[in-house]
Amino acid sequence: MGHENLIHQNLLLILALFFAMAILYVLSQRLRISYPIFLVIGGLGISLIPGVRPINIDPDLIFLIFLPPLLFEAAWYTSWNDFWKWKRSIFSLGFGLVIMTSLAVAFFSVNIIPGFTFALGCLLGGIVSPPDAVAATSVLKGLKMPRRGLVILEGESLVNDAASLTVLRFAIAAILTSQFVFRVAATNFMILSVMGIFVGLVIAHLLYFILRYWAKSSSITTPITLIAPYIMYVVAEYFNWSGVLAVVSGGLFLSFRSSDFLNYHTRLQTEEVWATIGFLLNGFVFILIGLELKQIIHSLEGYSIEEAIRYALVISVIVIVIRIILVYLALFLPRILSSKVRKEERSPGFKLPFVIGWAGMRGVVSLASALAIPITLSDGTDFPHRNLILFITFVVILVTLVFQGLTLPLFIKLLKLKEIDDYRPEVEQLEEIRLRLAKSSLNYIDSHYSEELQEYESLAKTKEQIMRNITMSELNLSEQNDEATARSERKLNRRVLQELVKLRRSNLHTIKNEKKYDDSVIRDMEHTLDLEEARLAKF
Repeated sequence: MGHENLIHQNLLLILALFFAMAILYVLSQRLRISYPIFLVIGGLGISLIPGVRPINIDPDLIFLIFLPPLLFEAAWYTSWNDFWKWKRSIFSLGFGLVIMTSLAVAFFSVNIIPGFTFALGCLLGGIVSPPDAVAATSVLKGLKMPRRGLVILEGESLVNDAASLTVLRFAIAAILTSQFVFRVAATNFMILSVMGIFVGLVIAHLLYFILRYWAKSSSITTPITLIAPYIMYVVAEYFNWSGVLAVVSGGLFLSFRSSDFLNYHTRLQTEEVWATIGFLLNGFVFILIGLELKQIIHSLEGYSIEEAIRYALVISVIVIVIRIILVYLALFLPRILSSKVRKEERSPGFKLPFVIGWAGMRGVVSLASALAIPITLSDGTDFPHRNLILFITFVVILVTLVFQGLTLPLFIKLLKLKEIDDYRPEVEQLEEIRLRLAKSSLNYIDSHYSEELQEYESLAKTKEQIMRNITMSELNLSEQNDEATARSERKLNRRVLQELVKLRRSNLHTIKNEKKYDDSVIRDMEHTLDLEEARLAKF
């Protein structure tokens, strides 16, 4: 019935929400506010419009619809080399922080909320413990954040999602069966984790061979990457293993080997499709946070709104403070205990851990976890305190997203963070790669087509263009220019190139209106300009 409500009764509302997402996203870009923050506030505003009906989603469908693709996308864009380099910090935060936050929330919630059991506290803790990487990276976009901090935040989001959802799984099982044995739970945790990773890697290997040797078209490759996370998740969950770890491990493997089966066309199409899917799913969940809050408030049985807000704010403070403390412990304790760590890694300082801790905004996974709580117990009675848990989760998301999200850029500017490790600017790395590739191209032409260069003018022009590119790259990398001059020169060069792209696009529009050329030719030229403009916009 919930599925039918979602598809039939709420179809128009869902389409309207997708349109509202697009409008709110444009506004967030204009106002320079992180779009998750704007979507949550927008969803809350939409819910206050008279006549807007709440969306009723079957809890069983939440994990299945939203989590697999979101986790797969996060794994796909994770740098395996960076992930492995900072694995100790990532795993200590991903697992340790989730477990400690869950226990802290359980302890305090049992003591401040009447009738709350320790299992319900662990359930609430598992829900609100994982930070959301999408929200953090959205807020940090364009800000000077040390590379180590970004890597830890993105890598942590993969690990803590798996850890928190495992805690959630055991907490719900304990509530439904009214029993919890630590030894059995620990054994089951190891089994479902290892087997979940195994399933993900097995399916990823099968899909890898299909994509590399059989699927040669983007019309096949892109759909396979879209259904891959669902296959991994469903198969693992069918055997009662961790579908989350299956998706994460499978996604990391396919991402690492993607160059073996993606050509330029399939890569462009797949990236664009996944960017769209990721935005729609993330955006829909963020706007759903605000949209559902009104209904949850009206469903608080046995609690006044003042009591519920007080509980939620206390839990929010606990979650924020615990994270900051544990981030400092995770980053400094290994340095205190191990001289090897002190030799191999530079000190993170006291500013970066605070920013990493403050960037712990909650979002998609917390909401999906909360909405996935069963409505009733196995005996048919209502799940205890379900609406209160939902309300607390929503408030924690709102507080961390809005309060921390809006103040994070301010803290970064006040603290004046500097790069800690030997990471060179991406602009410099890109220029160096271009130089190396251009030189190899020049050597190839000289060695293989020396006679043709004398005979054909067009080939000679191609060589001249490559030589001009080499000269430009060498100038950009020249140590004779000071940093300020080089930065000014790059900025001027980029502005001129952007203006030229804009001019060519305007001329192409005029040419298109002449209707002398095939539409396919015009589209190919538009695509070329799109790629060039995207490259210029990145830096």
